[in-house]
Formats: sequence, C-alpha cells, structure tokens
Amino acid sequence: RSYDSDAIRLGLLDEGVMPQVPNHPRRTDPWPLYRPSYRQRNRVERLVGRLKQYRRVATRYDKLATTFLAFVHLALTVIRFQ
Repeated sequence: RSYDSDAIRLGLLDEGVMPQVPNHPRRTDPWPLYRPSYRQRNRVERLVGRLKQYRRVATRYDKLATTFLAFVHLALTVIRFQ
C-alpha cells in the first residue's frame, strides 16, 4: 500500500503494466483492483522470498547466466518437493 501513488501508477500504465497494488485506506478516489491477479502477484513474491533463502541465489555468486539459471532451477525443484 505504500506504493499507492498516482505518479507510480501512471508510470506503470505508460509502460503497459497494469498495477496490482491495493488502495491506501485514506484514498478518496480508489483505483480498481483485480483480485485474482493480485493473488498471483502475492504467490510470485512469496516464491521469490523462498528462493532468496538460498544464499547462492540471493547474492548471485555465479558469473555465467546459464550457471545461475541452472541453480535457480535446482532450488525451485527442491522447493517444489519439500
């Protein structure tokens, strides 16, 4: 809710991104919120948080993008089967 400003929302709309941020409670003219896509956004944020528990992913030790991506795939596999 701290990202609920007209400037940020209009900037995202200019980029072609539909902002999915809940309105601040004191907003007088609320923006529409599509709840199913907000739920998906929340799931993605939680997954990224779980990925960052792996130090190698959080600090990006790998020099090559392919090596980094391979470890991300490995970490996602471990997360999936926990």
